[in-house]
Amino acid sequence: MSEMSFEQMLEASLKTIRNGEVVEGTVIGVKPEEIVLNIGYKSDGIITRSEYTNEPNVDLTTLVKEGDVLEAKVIKVNDGEGQVILSHKRLAAEKGSKRLQEAFENQEVLTAKVSQVLDGGVCVNVDETRVFIPASLVSDTFEKDLSKFKNQEIEFVITEFDPRKRRVIGNRKTLLVSKKAEAQKELLSKIGEGDVVEGTVKNVTDFGAFVDLGGVDGLLHISEMSWGRVENPKKVFHVGDTVKVFIKSISENKIALSMKFPEENPWNGATEKYAVGNVVTGKVARMTDFGAFVELAPGVDALLHVSQISKDHIEKPADVLKVGDTVEAKVVDFNEEEKKISLSIKALTAPEEAEEASDDADVADVNIEEVAATEE
Repeated sequence: MSEMSFEQMLEASLKTIRNGEVVEGTVIGVKPEEIVLNIGYKSDGIITRSEYTNEPNVDLTTLVKEGDVLEAKVIKVNDGEGQVILSHKRLAAEKGSKRLQEAFENQEVLTAKVSQVLDGGVCVNVDETRVFIPASLVSDTFEKDLSKFKNQEIEFVITEFDPRKRRVIGNRKTLLVSKKAEAQKELLSKIGEGDVVEGTVKNVTDFGAFVDLGGVDGLLHISEMSWGRVENPKKVFHVGDTVKVFIKSISENKIALSMKFPEENPWNGATEKYAVGNVVTGKVARMTDFGAFVELAPGVDALLHVSQISKDHIEKPADVLKVGDTVEAKVVDFNEEEKKISLSIKALTAPEEAEEASDDADVADVNIEEVAATEE
């Protein structure tokens, strides 16, 4: 029996490989666009950039170094030049698909970085397998601009898995809704009506502001923003503002907030400040045909009847006054229970007519709060 040559013995010592087989090798060379592996075969294995990752134009030298051990799938045993073409990406995708199937079946929470933003949603990659998250499932609120999620790591669950159609759908919304419900339950167990809390303005509308109290939103209605008059909430509050509020009421899961702290009620001490006969100063806040409403303090308006503006006859307040004017007048009537104050400028120049001023105010018996509501 003849002895085998060295070349024949070397050939016999090397393993055989087939297309589709999974091999393991050691990195012996790395270029920006190519990885060379020693796979224990007569030829080295080559992994091109496109067969390593789906990321375009990535520099492979930043991802792999010599000495690293990699697994890959054999794509072609001989590329015509004696090299073995391998794919790391396809093997990873197969493993990723299996991983996603298990996550789908177990409803496991996954974490991945958003790799692509589309018109209808965002994409993430799990082990080189793409997962699509529709815009309606990206958040628990409407998101007009999805670009903010680019390169952001997000949590999600797989709600649809069909590898034959290459359809894998993720859902982030369900996690956010669940977390918000848990946070709401926890918060509601800690707070009660009357509690003073701090929150962050989350959204501002024409009728009020939504305040994040720590995972749960409360509504600060325009009527509860100040003891004074707020014309436009968007001029007072901005998204991100920190506000101090108190819990006005809790009804099921709805929380009503207020900034009208009782100790800051402008009607506190009003009996002394606005007693009949006192001379006060205020600004004209609004006008009607029968008189002008003068703001004595934020939340305290007094009626200056048209007949009490001057000793001379005046058809309507707008003939001599305008909004923003500062006026000095005497208090001729005060009703704390109904929160009504009547003023007279004429009484300052004609004291003997002060009693008539009170009578005129009774004739124009107007509830200030009702007038304000009608104007709104």
